[in-house]
Amino acid sequence: MKKEKKHLFFVDNLRILLIVLVILHHLAITYGGPGMWYYQESSPGMIESLVFALFLAMNQSFFMGFFFMISGYFTPGSYDRKGAWRFFKDRLLRLGIPLLFYIIFIDIVINYATAISRGFSGSFLEFLGLHIEGYAGLGTGPLWFVESLLIFAAIYVLWRLLSKSTYKVGRMPNNKEIVIFALFLAIFTFIVRIWLPLGWNFELLNLQIPFFPQYIVLFIVGLIAYRGKWFSQIPAKTGKLWLRVAIVLAILLPIMLVLGAPDGDPSVFFGGVSWQAFAYPLWEQFFAVSIIIALSVLFRERYNHQGRLAKELSASAYTVYILHAPIIVFLALSLKGIALNPLLKFVLVAPVAVFLCFLIGNYIRKLPLARRIL
Repeated sequence: MKKEKKHLFFVDNLRILLIVLVILHHLAITYGGPGMWYYQESSPGMIESLVFALFLAMNQSFFMGFFFMISGYFTPGSYDRKGAWRFFKDRLLRLGIPLLFYIIFIDIVINYATAISRGFSGSFLEFLGLHIEGYAGLGTGPLWFVESLLIFAAIYVLWRLLSKSTYKVGRMPNNKEIVIFALFLAIFTFIVRIWLPLGWNFELLNLQIPFFPQYIVLFIVGLIAYRGKWFSQIPAKTGKLWLRVAIVLAILLPIMLVLGAPDGDPSVFFGGVSWQAFAYPLWEQFFAVSIIIALSVLFRERYNHQGRLAKELSASAYTVYILHAPIIVFLALSLKGIALNPLLKFVLVAPVAVFLCFLIGNYIRKLPLARRIL
């Protein structure tokens, strides 16, 4: 079996970038961007709404899929080293315990705090009773990602146990094959969203299924990429080409949104059967593929090294993902009384939020109990 022996520092650095985008994504929703989040403070004007929508759309198109791809990339090697039982036991420890802690403690505390901000005056026990009474699904918050990785890990273990042989992987796909792949992903996503449009949530497990065609496929791509060492094989010229494609697609997004929804209602892009419902996943998946390739090459060529600070940041990334929700919600609540333009407030609060998330995450991960898990 082929293994990637050299440490991929650029992948660690990509994780830092992606977790920063996660923080900014949820902060943008806090200050008026479209999406589901614990606390949303304001209703921005048309210009601010468009800026938030563009940022969130570009972000959403690739950042979690990229996370799944990276997770898939490191799965086969971990399984090869540990075997089925130890691999899954480690996944249960590293993924299951934070997930359980989030559901039974962090999610409830955040909801209690936001309820108080909306005028709830009862005790915590009174709130807890109401919360349990209205409980419709797991309160995983952003840890739906951790939950999904646990499910994917279980499926991967079963597949490896039932599979007679390991698969062989050839060369890195060429540009024509990449285009075909992106088109397949777009069509797959479009078909799913005919029946399950954007916004549809499997409430019991808190999973937004309309995004999962990409997540599942990119996780599998990560598995394959590990065997073929694709991260190391992507030609630099391929990265430059797809960077140009990503830039063009980023420019086309606002044009597509304005032409497709002249009345300002973006729901025509969310699903069903229409040119808008197909155009959006087509844009979404091509942008995702292009920016993932471009960033992978850019970071490999320029940022395949780490100093002390970068090592601390990358080591804290998982903890930051787990804890960023309460940190940014409590930060936003503490600044609620400051009246500013929503977009300006987002720009000013963003660096503070990122700094606090990594500062607290770095401290928490070094605690004796957390060190074994995080």
